[in-house]
Amino acid sequence: WRDKMSKIKDIIDLEWEMFQNVRNEGGTADCQKDQETFRIMRYSQFKTWNDELLESYYQDLLEGKKCGWNLIMEKYARMMETTAPKKYEEIAHILPPIDAQRKELMEVVIGIQVKWMENFAKEYPGLSQNARHVHTFEDQEEDTSFETYLRGELCTYSDHTFKLYCEFILNLVKQNQNLTKMTIENTVKLYGYESLYNAEKKIK
Repeated sequence: WRDKMSKIKDIIDLEWEMFQNVRNEGGTADCQKDQETFRIMRYSQFKTWNDELLESYYQDLLEGKKCGWNLIMEKYARMMETTAPKKYEEIAHILPPIDAQRKELMEVVIGIQVKWMENFAKEYPGLSQNARHVHTFEDQEEDTSFETYLRGELCTYSDHTFKLYCEFILNLVKQNQNLTKMTIENTVKLYGYESLYNAEKKIK
């Protein structure tokens, strides 16, 4: 691979292709027509990742494509466990099982990231107004929280990618870094702001 930018572009291309094939009950969702926002949001996240983690997730996507398994569709299906429980019961049996140890580890990682999101919301209340709700208990059918979205996404990672992701998160904890802050800073810069401070001031 040429460099990190190309690596991320390859990942987002594959994700966008899968996203286009997600079938909704009401037809194509508005977000499925907005490629620019999709790319900005995904790029902001992946820019924080290291090369090894990016490579591993890229392999997950390639493997999914080869086997005819849509990882993005799985992510949205997993979220329905709390956003649309009745519909989820009808499809739960087709989703790959996740063992208890992995679920336990996932909740540890999610707990760390939810805390980061809460801290970010205190520091940048203006920017947070435009973000998702933070907690699963705030889920509604048309409004998925950050926590539920993250849980859905983590379920789609292979064991190897998930292991690397856990290491990535623990490293950030050791370095006293906040992943939410890093990601949203990438986002505001792509929208033309110099910094989080500038974007927050503009919103206020």
